[in-house]
Amino acid sequence: MNLDKIIAVRTNKTIYLDRKNNIVVKVFDSDFSKADILNEALNQARIEETGLKIPKIKSVTTVDGKWAIVSEYIKGKTLSQLIKENPEKFDEYLELFVNLQIEVHSSTAPKLNSLKDKMSKKISMADLDATTRYDLHTRLQSMPTHYKICHGDFNPSNIVISEDNISYVLDWSHVTHGNASADVARTYLLFWLEGQIEPAKKYLDLFCKKSNISKKYIESWMPIVAASESTKNNSAQREFLLSWVNVVDYQ
Repeated sequence: MNLDKIIAVRTNKTIYLDRKNNIVVKVFDSDFSKADILNEALNQARIEETGLKIPKIKSVTTVDGKWAIVSEYIKGKTLSQLIKENPEKFDEYLELFVNLQIEVHSSTAPKLNSLKDKMSKKISMADLDATTRYDLHTRLQSMPTHYKICHGDFNPSNIVISEDNISYVLDWSHVTHGNASADVARTYLLFWLEGQIEPAKKYLDLFCKKSNISKKYIESWMPIVAASESTKNNSAQREFLLSWVNVVDYQ
C-alpha cells in the first residue's frame, strides 16, 4: 500500500488515500480495541449485503503493527463540499440528503448491535444526576422498538456524490439497528453543533414531511440522544448537548 495522502484525522485513527490502488485505509491507534475494529468491519460488511450504496471493504489488515480497515475509494465530492460550492442549490441538496436517509432507514440488518442497548450504556455514563439518568432510561425503554438501520452519524460530510452522479454513504462505524427517529434526532443535533440552526430546522421539517413522522415524536428523542452523545464530545459540545436534556419536556 502507498499511504501517500492523509484525508482525515479522527480520535484514535488516521484515514489515508492510496491513489495508486484506489483504496482508503483507516489506520487505528495501537491501543484501539481489536474487537471494536473487527466489529466495525463486520457491521460495514452487513450493510454491504443490504444493497445500499456504500464503499465496499477490501480487507482488514495491519499497517506498521496497527490494525487497519481497507475500503474502496469513491472519487467525487462530499455533499458538504457541494453545499459550500453551490449554496443556491441548498434545497436541492437537502432533498437528496433526506431521501438518502429515508432509504437507509427503509433497510434492515437484524444482526447489528441494538441502538437502545448502546444508548442505555451511554446514558449511564453521562454527566447527569441519578434522577435525570433514571428518567432518561425510563423514557428510552418506553420508546417503540424498531429494527431499522440507523447510521449514527448521518451528516452531509458522510455523503459522497461520485463522478458518475451516484450517492454513497460513508463511515458506518456507529451503525446500529433501532428506531429511525433517534437517528434523525442525532442528525438534527449535529447541524446545531455546527452552528447551522436554520438548516437544522429545514432538515427536520423536510424529513417529517417526506416520512410522515410527527415532529413532536422526533423531538421526544432529543433529550435521550443528546444525553447519549454527550459522553464522547469535547467540553463545549458536551455542555451544549446536556443543555438539550431539558429543552423538550419528556415527562
